[in-house]
Amino acid sequence: MSNNHSHLWPGVPLALGSAILFGVSAPLSKLLIGSIDPWLLAGILYLGAGAGLAIVHWGRPLIGLPKVEAQLQRKDLPWLAAVIVFGGMLGPLFLMLGLSRTTAASGSLLLNLEGLATMAIAWTIFRENVDRRLLIGAAAILAGAILLSWNGQALRLDTGGLFIAAACMCWGIDNNLTRKLSSADPVQIAMIKGLVAGCTNVVLALSLGATLPGLGMIGAGATVGFLGIGVSLVMFMLGLRHLGAARTGAYFSLAPFIGAVLAVVIFRDAITVQLLLAGLLMGLGLWLHLSERHDHEHVHDAMEHDHVHTHDDHHRHDHDGPVSEPHSHWHRHEPMRHTHPHYPDLHHRHSHN
Repeated sequence: MSNNHSHLWPGVPLALGSAILFGVSAPLSKLLIGSIDPWLLAGILYLGAGAGLAIVHWGRPLIGLPKVEAQLQRKDLPWLAAVIVFGGMLGPLFLMLGLSRTTAASGSLLLNLEGLATMAIAWTIFRENVDRRLLIGAAAILAGAILLSWNGQALRLDTGGLFIAAACMCWGIDNNLTRKLSSADPVQIAMIKGLVAGCTNVVLALSLGATLPGLGMIGAGATVGFLGIGVSLVMFMLGLRHLGAARTGAYFSLAPFIGAVLAVVIFRDAITVQLLLAGLLMGLGLWLHLSERHDHEHVHDAMEHDHVHTHDDHHRHDHDGPVSEPHSHWHRHEPMRHTHPHYPDLHHRHSHN
C-alpha cells in the first residue's frame, strides 16, 4: 500500500472484516431463531465463539499459527472482568429484557445506539482525536443504519426501549474498555469472553424454561457464533490497536447494511429505495473515513508495553539463551515530538486539552 494510505493498513480491513462477519451472522441467526429460544441462541452463539477460539488457541502449533502474543498481565484482569460483565453478561441480558417488552421495529432502531455510544465515550472520556470530516462520516454511517432499520412506525421509548438503550451503552463501554486490552493476545481474550458469556446465557435461558434443540441446530448456532462473534471480535480487537475505539466503532456500524444485503440474497427480500439510500449514506461515511488524514505535530509521552514481533535474519541472536520466533517482550518508547498522519493506535493515543 502506498505511503499516502499506509495509516489505513491493516486497521481498516480488520474493522471492515469484523463488521462483515458480524453483519452476516444476523440473517444466519434469523434462520435459527425459529427453532431455538432467542436467549438460548445468544448463549450458543457465544459458546461457539469461545469453544472455537479455544481450539484455535490450544491448536496454534498444529495449524501453523504463531504462539500466543503478549500474555495477559495481572493489571489486565480488572479490564477483562469489566469487559466480560458489560459486554458478555449485562449487554445480552438487557437486550433480551428489552426485546421482550418492545416492538421489533423499535428494537432494531435502538440497536444503532451502540455505535453512537462507542464513539461518544471514545471522544468524550478517552479523548480520541476527532475532526469535522470524521463527525460527518460517522453521522452518515449512523443515519444509514437508522434508515435501514426504520419501518415507518414511530419509535417507542417504553420500558423495553430503555433496556435496549442500556444494552447499547453496556456494549459502548465494552468496546472502549476492550481497547485497554488491545495489546494483549486477542484470541485469548475473545475466547475467555465467549466462554464466560456463553455459559452465563445458556444457564439463564435453561433456568427460565428454554429447551435444548437437536445437535445439528446447536452445531449450526455454534458455527455462526465462532465466525460472527468469535473471529469478528478478534478482528475488532486488532482493529482497535490501529484505529482506536471511535473509528473502529464507526466501521463496525456498517454491519446492519451488510446483513440487509445478505438477507436480500437468503430470504429474497426486495431491494428497496430504503436499502439503496442507506447504502449511499454509508458509502459516503465510509469514503469520508477512508480519506481522513489526521496529521499534526504532537508529543509522545514515554510508554512501556509488551508486544509480539519477529526478528529478521540480521537481528536473530540469543538473549541469554535461544529465542523462539515470533516472541514478545517489554520495551520502552522514549518521549518524542514529531508530525505524521496517524489514527489513535496503540502507540499514538493522546489527549487534547
